[in-house]
Amino acid sequence: MKKIKLKQTEILLLALIAVIALLYAFETITGKGIQGGLAVKSDKTEKVFEENYEQKIIPEDGVVLPVKWRNLGTQMTNAGVIDKSKMEELYASRGGLNDEEKKLLEGIDNGNLKITRENSGFVLNLLWALGLGNKNEILENGPMSDKKYGGAGNFASTGGWTLSQGNPEGEQTPYRAGAMNHYSMHKFIVLTSEQQALVEKVSKGIFRPCCGNSTYFPDCNHGMAMLGLLELMASQGVSEDEMYKTALAVNSYWFPDTYITIAKYLKSQGKNWESVDPKEILGFDYSSGAGFQKVKSKVENSGFKGGGSCGV
Repeated sequence: MKKIKLKQTEILLLALIAVIALLYAFETITGKGIQGGLAVKSDKTEKVFEENYEQKIIPEDGVVLPVKWRNLGTQMTNAGVIDKSKMEELYASRGGLNDEEKKLLEGIDNGNLKITRENSGFVLNLLWALGLGNKNEILENGPMSDKKYGGAGNFASTGGWTLSQGNPEGEQTPYRAGAMNHYSMHKFIVLTSEQQALVEKVSKGIFRPCCGNSTYFPDCNHGMAMLGLLELMASQGVSEDEMYKTALAVNSYWFPDTYITIAKYLKSQGKNWESVDPKEILGFDYSSGAGFQKVKSKVENSGFKGGGSCGV
């Protein structure tokens, strides 16, 4: 009886040795042990996660915005806020304007504006021109006109707009390039007092990661473009909640890496992107430059390539 028990023990030991030998051989040949295999699986899972969030945050098919563009492109080219030849020359170096973009620039019966991964930069420029040129109290009485900054013409949102016609009187330098000739000068959109109050309220709650200012202080192209979008939404009866929702969708196309990274952080906190409050995400703690840096320090950056710069 004792002899049989010994044989069973030997068999178990031999089996264990065989398993260890196989694992060692696998690790030697592939360079990956058990932990390596798990790491590969984790990497694949992470990649799928990011791909899913790209689709959720910046859908490949784009997002239809709750505003009709109508003939605003034509109005702005006629007024000179957009110099059509300069715009076409700029985009000729980027492959040229497609038919849909030409229609937004020249058409008179455009429907709802749509933003996609491909046209986000063009939409940014259209809305930048709108925010810059449309007459609004935020531009005339807000931080942009504070004397301590030396005048509204000294910001990236004004000096950086090089696609307009004309130069201010006595101004020959290309830096300002005529933008101040159109700053808050045209009545493309006329708001009621209630609509203006709504734009001011919402603009103070929408930040952008390229700086620390809200849309109420539109000192860069993204801020000025968002102001134009808010004015357009208010004029067409879009609700406050829908304005925040739309602003988050648009900001996400302009700063995809930022919002995919924020989504990863929220996921680590047990929150899903679909259930977040757009107003909270657009606030200082997440969407300002300083706020996003804090979020970024707590989670691996998404590494997503895309989005536009602070120039045309």
